[in-house]
Amino acid sequence: MIKSISLWSLVALFLMACGETKEKKENTTESDEMEVAEAYTENTDEELPTIVGIAVDNADFSTLVTALKSADLVDALNGEGEFTVFAPNNAAFDKLPDGTVAELLKPENRETLTAVLTYHVVAGLYTAGDVVQALKDNGGTFTAETLQGSRITFKMEGDKVVLYDNKGNAVNLIATDIEASNGYIHSVDTVLMP
Repeated sequence: MIKSISLWSLVALFLMACGETKEKKENTTESDEMEVAEAYTENTDEELPTIVGIAVDNADFSTLVTALKSADLVDALNGEGEFTVFAPNNAAFDKLPDGTVAELLKPENRETLTAVLTYHVVAGLYTAGDVVQALKDNGGTFTAETLQGSRITFKMEGDKVVLYDNKGNAVNLIATDIEASNGYIHSVDTVLMP
């Protein structure tokens, strides 16, 4: 009888111990998962990449990145500041006459390339909402001075915003409000010409 009670006691203790271990394991797992989630949250709070960082990470801006490097503008758009860039995608550069990009990338044409690229940059932060509000406040037309020194014109045409360069070329916005640590990028389908 004593042996049978002891055997049942051992079985009961074993089952209780297994239950406690399972409970501890569940609590530990929940606790570990919470720590991992907190660590992930902390690590995802990293600062946004710069305008150049975003362009480098986007294959659709590879021609722009090459041009920025050639014009030695990477550091300027990587630095602190508040910039709004109307970034031509690769298709926009492809619209230029044959040989234009290759010609602009030559060292002897660096000044011209710099003028073209800085014509796509406005000092300050302009979201799409800011531009639309400025258009409403100014009767449907709004101009902004670029870092190159010339102005670009924004017009509301129907329900969309269209940019016009100094040569009268209409430029459409493809994507807006791509946020960077030092400004915003708005992708455009045509290279603006000063």
